[in-house]
Amino acid sequence: MLVSLIPGANQLLGLSNAVRHGSAHALAGLGGRLAAFVILVGLVVAGLGAALAASATALTVIKWVGVAYLAWIGFVSLRRAWRASADPDLAAPTSTGRKGVRPLIVNEFVVAMSNPKLVLFTAALLPQFTGGPKDGAGAQLALLGGAYLGIEIVVGLGYIGLGGRLGATGIPARTRRRVDLGSGVCFVGLAGLLAADDLV
Repeated sequence: MLVSLIPGANQLLGLSNAVRHGSAHALAGLGGRLAAFVILVGLVVAGLGAALAASATALTVIKWVGVAYLAWIGFVSLRRAWRASADPDLAAPTSTGRKGVRPLIVNEFVVAMSNPKLVLFTAALLPQFTGGPKDGAGAQLALLGGAYLGIEIVVGLGYIGLGGRLGATGIPARTRRRVDLGSGVCFVGLAGLLAADDLV
């Protein structure tokens, strides 16, 4: 629960999506995040999570993909804030247009899958709460993973609800620019922290 409550990249993305596009679209993005979590839990249940977590090369690749993607999302938010300061109409709430919700789903999915700490969390932490291979560890891991997904849904809905409320109140363009600016700074900062983190 604490891991989910801490405002990480996915929670911040859900909040930002809800402010900019509305709660319904942000919920679709949450679906992308949950799909990534299901894959990661499935890897742990299949026994591949430990091998992935033990591979310095795999973790390094995942780490730098995550750094690049978080930085890209941050720069997009900063550019949107900068452009909105020049043209206030650009700060208005946006629909997802012809692309639909697919970009939001893909963003949440890639952010979750490219988070090496999430890989380590599922591969290293969850198995500690099982009775070992002789006691049906696979089923226990699946139950633990399901519980984590349930918590992630509840917490994600909380962040989306907050973002949806902010967006629905018709916050001024200046405040919306600040949300974009703050999101951009946070994502770039998260990318920097991940880049500086020695995972292996």
